[in-house]
Amino acid sequence: MSYAPLEIGGLKLANNLVLAPIAGYCDVSYRLIARRCGDVGLGVTDLLSPEAVIRENTRTMQLAATCPEDSPLAMQLYGGRAEPLCEAARWAENRGAHIIDLNMGCPVDKVTKRDGGSALLLDPDKSLRMVEQIVKSVKHTPFTCKMRLGWDDARIVAPYLAARLEEIGVAAVTIHGRTTEMAFSGKARLDGIAAVVAAVKHIPVIGNGDVRTPEDAKHMLDYTRCAGVMIGRGALSRPWIFRDTWSYLCTGTIPAKPSIEDICQMMREHFYNLCQYRSTRSAIAELQKRVSWYAKELYPCRMLKESMRKITSPEDFEASIEGFLEWRYGYDQAAAVPKVCGAPD
Repeated sequence: MSYAPLEIGGLKLANNLVLAPIAGYCDVSYRLIARRCGDVGLGVTDLLSPEAVIRENTRTMQLAATCPEDSPLAMQLYGGRAEPLCEAARWAENRGAHIIDLNMGCPVDKVTKRDGGSALLLDPDKSLRMVEQIVKSVKHTPFTCKMRLGWDDARIVAPYLAARLEEIGVAAVTIHGRTTEMAFSGKARLDGIAAVVAAVKHIPVIGNGDVRTPEDAKHMLDYTRCAGVMIGRGALSRPWIFRDTWSYLCTGTIPAKPSIEDICQMMREHFYNLCQYRSTRSAIAELQKRVSWYAKELYPCRMLKESMRKITSPEDFEASIEGFLEWRYGYDQAAAVPKVCGAPD
């Protein structure tokens, strides 16, 4: 099977891989790290409240922040009322969004209780009327939707919705292979994604759920015949997964893992991106949280996690990284020396 780059409403991407909009994790500071590693076909912002977008709320503007290097980019909106969503879509278009996406899949209570996210799956026809208004409100920017299979097993609506969304002008659909009731438990259902692929005529369907390796991505593409893959949690500890996946799809080979020095440099860039787009205080708090994700690829690294918990300044951050690299160099050198048979440990 050949794997072609995605084309969404006339926008041609470099490949068929999309970085998921994981709330609290995939802001511009992190997207830039993943893009530097290579082969992120499309990035997506965190969920943006249309009312907060219209007011240009400070926190929401942080979530919507981007830069020329963060391209191409989809801005993702959520909600259940057509009027503010239409206004927010025009706002996103005027600020250069390459794609505008509506979240119809988030299962989190604080989103669904506001009639957004996967709550839109409960009344498909009402949601379709709302989406049609939003599509008509933008001038030239492709409009897409991200959804789940349905609210629960008794209400699997994704194939019906996907077919109707295509009819009203939606340019692509992303489908997470779980129901709202499943949240993030169990396994993503590839048969459900395949049913959505079969339901549409021309628009690309992007599969999502449980893609943690290049092999997972290839299996999803081959099994469901979806056009692209969205990768979320599999990218948090390995932002180079897009590079690895595109290489695997194109050549069957996976490049060598970045060195420990390279991964530490990613942490550095992530930290200073956060300083730029948020604040030093936010950068410290975020890296203290994210060090456990990076640590998955830096083992053994307990001393790094312990020292990172104590940082209060950029100087502390640098000392933590440098201290770890110095210790790790000694550890690796010692591990490389073969033991003499019979010598004491």
